[in-house]
Amino acid sequence: MNYSYKGKILISTPDISGDIFSRSVVLIIEHNEQGAFGLILNKKNSQMSSKFKNFFDFKIEVYDGGPVENDKVFFIVKGKKVTENFTEITNEFYLTEDIENIISAVLNNELGIEDIKIFSGYSGWTAMQLDSEIQRKVWTVVDVYNLDYTLPNDQTLWKSIMQNLGGEYLLWANSPEDISLN
Repeated sequence: MNYSYKGKILISTPDISGDIFSRSVVLIIEHNEQGAFGLILNKKNSQMSSKFKNFFDFKIEVYDGGPVENDKVFFIVKGKKVTENFTEITNEFYLTEDIENIISAVLNNELGIEDIKIFSGYSGWTAMQLDSEIQRKVWTVVDVYNLDYTLPNDQTLWKSIMQNLGGEYLLWANSPEDISLN
């Protein structure tokens, strides 16, 4: 492994697979010799969103972080660190699994609900698997992208990033979801 994709955004290449990674935008949280860990930023999970409504008196969106360990919950938090158990993403954002402290901070108005994004599961790759997928052009790596990771996003995020990349990506951005229809 010559290069780490930690902190980068991966944009899935359009395909006809129709799986969870189709038109996904993935933030890589960790990438080293053992593998990679990331979260899908733009796939809402309505079933988990309904479960989380029981914790709060208002609607909250939960996102599919990926197909691995969907019983685990992760939070990307913007701003104030309300737990000692976290992984820094940038100076402004961090990741934690500390559900107790996050819910407590929201209920005590230490964090606004707009300052967190909740994920069910994660995206994981074994050693060199992500590197291989990038070489095969399954993913496009976006080195620098100014993105608020806590914003509510849907499929328009994938299209918007593709459009901003320009060139051949404009064709992909405007292709139908099932590219076999093209």
